[in-house]
Order: sequence, then C-alpha cells, then structure tokens
Amino acid sequence: MKQVAIFAKVHDPRCQGVASELIAWLEERGCVPLVEGHLARHMRSANGLTDEQIRDQAELVVVLGGDGTLISVARLFSGRQVPILGVNLGSLGFLTEITVEELYPALERCLRGELRISERMMLEVIVTRGSTELTRCHVLNDAVINKGAIARIIDLETRVNNYSLTTFKADGLIISTPTGSTGYSLSAGGPIVHPLMRCILITPICPHTLTNRPVMVADESVVTIVVKAAFDEKVYLTLDGQVGVDLLEGDTVEVRSAQKTTALVSSPDKDYFAILRAKLKWGER
Repeated sequence: MKQVAIFAKVHDPRCQGVASELIAWLEERGCVPLVEGHLARHMRSANGLTDEQIRDQAELVVVLGGDGTLISVARLFSGRQVPILGVNLGSLGFLTEITVEELYPALERCLRGELRISERMMLEVIVTRGSTELTRCHVLNDAVINKGAIARIIDLETRVNNYSLTTFKADGLIISTPTGSTGYSLSAGGPIVHPLMRCILITPICPHTLTNRPVMVADESVVTIVVKAAFDEKVYLTLDGQVGVDLLEGDTVEVRSAQKTTALVSSPDKDYFAILRAKLKWGER
C-alpha cells in the first residue's frame, strides 16, 4: 500500500498538526500521501486532490476526525474495497476506533498487510417521483424520513418484498444498517445489532400506534416506502444525516442492501463490546 489518502475534520484545530506529522511519516516510508482538497487548503498547501482523483488512486484511507467524517468518506468510496482507518481526535467513536496514540502502530501493521478488517454492509437508497428517479445513493448508517418541525403526523406506506408491512402513522421512519443501529435508530427505541450481521432495521419515530415496534428483515429484502399523506407539509429524506432530499406526497423511497461493503480497519486492542461499554457508559454509576 503506497497510495494513502488523508481526509480530516478540517474545522477541528488538532487535525492540521496530526495531518502534517502523518504526511511526513508516510513520505519517510516511501508512501504517497493523497491529501483531500479542503484539508490541503487549510494547511496552505497546493497539493490537494479532488475527491474523484483520490477515489481512483487510494489503496488505503486515513480519516482524522469523528464518525461523521468517516461516514461521508465511506459514501465516497462505496463501490471500491479500499480499507478505511478511522482515527478519533476526541472521544472513542463507534467507527473511528483508533486513537491518535495508536495511529502509527496501526499504520505500520497496515503497510505490512496485517490489516484486521471489519466488513460493513451498506444500503442503496433510490427515490422516485412518478417514473422519474430523483436520486440514488449508498449509505453506511441510515436513511431517515421525517416531517418538518411543525408538520402533523405523516403516513408512510411500507412494504417488504412487495408484501404490505403497515402504514406507519408517525413522525418518521428510520431504515438502518446494523452499523447504524447505534445511531438515530437507537435513540428512537431500536435495538443494538452487531455490525457484522446482515439485516435491515426498520424503526418508526414516535409512532401514533403504540404497538408499532422496530422490525428487522433479511438483508435480501427490498423495503419500499410511499409517502401517502403529508398534509402539504415538508417531509424530508436524510441520508447518513448529511444529504437531504425533499419528498412530496406519492414519492417512493426504495431501500435494499448494496452490493458493495465498507472495509473498516479495526483496532486489534478493542472489541465491539468494549466500544459499546465505553460509548454507552455501561457499568458506570
């Protein structure tokens, strides 16, 4: 692995120093740092590359920041099996497991080919209006349909493999991967699902019918949601919490397992349950 991409949460004041040290460390070992354009500008460097250039060339990706930064990079590299090493500059993340202190030992292992990879399933989300496809996107965490701030309850007709599940009358609906089960879905009452499982999680947000509960379906399933009644209010689809699409009554959102996965470099010193205990503060008084 000689071509190493570097992305960072550029507004974090710590990232520039860590990125500068990382670039020097890679160059000393004969690697080519591929620095993302926004980061290069913050470092006052003229050597920044576009996302497309980096996507085509990178053999390993290092993300400096938090889970949100890593999720955006995962969408960029969907369709390419490029290992992503997430380095958390603050507290431990669910996805950014490596600390700054662990960065260089972890990179040494990567360059020797001793990677411990966690393959995470992604979802493909397709939005159509009539016969027109409005957008198609891959997500690592979730696709969320929710109402505007002052909108009434929305009706979301939901089918699984063309079989009727129910029409959710709710504030919204979350369709998530196992990786995304510890995100918005968890706060809406969804279960924690081990990230290496293969399934799709459907979690209603504040359902009007109290017996509506989260449902897990097989990863081969196709989940189809039709906005049946929006009462002329705003309804939004949010992809991984970062990309937004306005929805109208009658629009269809189709969600299925993506063919490609995201390859995350795991810390050899932490297991998933240790991360859960730390993030959710289990066992603390």
